Amino acid sequence: MTITRISSGSPFEEKIGYSRAVVAGGFVHVAGTVGQGDTVQDQCRAALETIKTALEKAGSSLSDAVRVTYYLPDRHEFEPCWPILQEAFGENPPAATMVECNLIDPKYRIEIEVTTLAR
Repeated sequence: MTITRISSGSPFEEKIGYSRAVVAGGFVHVAGTVGQGDTVQDQCRAALETIKTALEKAGSSLSDAVRVTYYLPDRHEFEPCWPILQEAFGENPPAATMVECNLIDPKYRIEIEVTTLAR
C-alpha cells in the first residue's frame, strides 16, 4: 500500500511529529485542524481553508468527505458554526461527531478532523 504524507508547512508538524494529511488505503485522513481568529466562526472558516488546501494537495475535496469530527471546549459554540459547515459540506454531508473537550491552547475554540475518499 502506498502512503503519501501532506504537509501544510506549519512548524508544529515538524515540532510535534505529524502530517497535516495522510493518503492511505483509499482515504485521505486530515489531522485535527484549528484556525486563527477572534470568534469561533472565524476559527471554523480558517480551519476549513487549511483543510481544503491539504485536500487539494491530496487530490481530494470536502465533497469527498465521509467523516468529520468537531472538537470544541464549549458545546454552546457549535451552533454558530452550523451555517459555515452547511456551506462547506452542502450537498455531500459526511457522518459527523461533535466532542466537547479541552484543546491544546485555550485560545482555540474549534478543531476539525476530516476523512475523505482518495481520488
